[in-house]
Amino acid sequence: QQEISVRPIRRTGEVLELVPGMVVTQHSGTGKANQYFLRGFNLDHGTDFATFVDDMPVNMRTHGHGQGYSDLNFVIPETIATLAYKKGAYYADVGDFSGAGSAWLDTGSGFEQGRVEVSAGEDAYYRLLAMNSIAAGGGTLSAALEINTYDGPWSDIEEDMEKVNLLLRYSGRVAGGDASLTFMGYDNQWNSADQIPERTVTAGLIDEFGSIDPGVGGDSSRYSLNARWRRDAWVLSAYAINYELNLWSNFTYFLDDMRDGDQFEQVDERWLYGGRGEYLSNSTLGTRDIENRFGIDLRYDAIDEVGLHKTLQRKRLGAVRSDTVDQWSAGVYWQNRIQWHSRWRTVLGARYDYFDFDVDPL
Repeated sequence: QQEISVRPIRRTGEVLELVPGMVVTQHSGTGKANQYFLRGFNLDHGTDFATFVDDMPVNMRTHGHGQGYSDLNFVIPETIATLAYKKGAYYADVGDFSGAGSAWLDTGSGFEQGRVEVSAGEDAYYRLLAMNSIAAGGGTLSAALEINTYDGPWSDIEEDMEKVNLLLRYSGRVAGGDASLTFMGYDNQWNSADQIPERTVTAGLIDEFGSIDPGVGGDSSRYSLNARWRRDAWVLSAYAINYELNLWSNFTYFLDDMRDGDQFEQVDERWLYGGRGEYLSNSTLGTRDIENRFGIDLRYDAIDEVGLHKTLQRKRLGAVRSDTVDQWSAGVYWQNRIQWHSRWRTVLGARYDYFDFDVDPL
């Protein structure tokens, strides 16, 4: 958190730039998931980079906008205690979406000190942050609230971003281990200037901060309940997440439809359930340290709708595709590490993943 606090972070996703070689950019509005790049890999919105927050997966599979969609806007940067990252597909404990690497963000068990911050800037930028931890019932009760608004620098639209984040956590000792129960809530809406053809600027039709379709933008929400327990060599966690996204875009304007335009809406509404368990065994062989890691992870996505609709100023004109999906997966892994010498070690791992899909049109 100390290193995060001294970095200028305009968007939550930029916290991943603490990973060496990671570049985080943004398009189509502040509320949309970031674009990620990692040393030659164009990760789109997270397709090849697995991200976790408090053991909960961020990547959305079979998503309405893009496979592996990773929206970190639900995280309050000041609540992040640690960030651990891995590069490459060399780790048995990380499964889907980890072709280029992975990152694990942990918001910790409590905040060292309470704080209230109010920020204001140009283009109607306002941000309120309040967070604190108190002792309660033999444990620690923590809360954090973020309210952020912003209109952006655009000349003919207001981004009108309205973001609210809430974190509530109770942590303490249970059955000889450290346990926590966390609720996180996120709600956001925004308008987007989107990309524009260069010729419209050179022809003087709009300026560099102008837009062609004022109806693009989106709204998104994420609510989660997460339980974790750690004791000695054991780690157990479980989560339930409700997620929604309505995203309106227009990439070609009037290329396909000269009358109503080319605007479309991408929809994703789902519940996620899952958890993981891991056991870590340490031993020695002479002077050599041996570590064996055994684990299992489960995930079930109950997608009420993943769809694509043709729209005009956010009004639906017809469905291009709309489906309901039930998708679940189970993964088991083993990883062995032997420290043969202070300068070299061997790491061997094995992982098996099973996926099941059931897709039905709406």
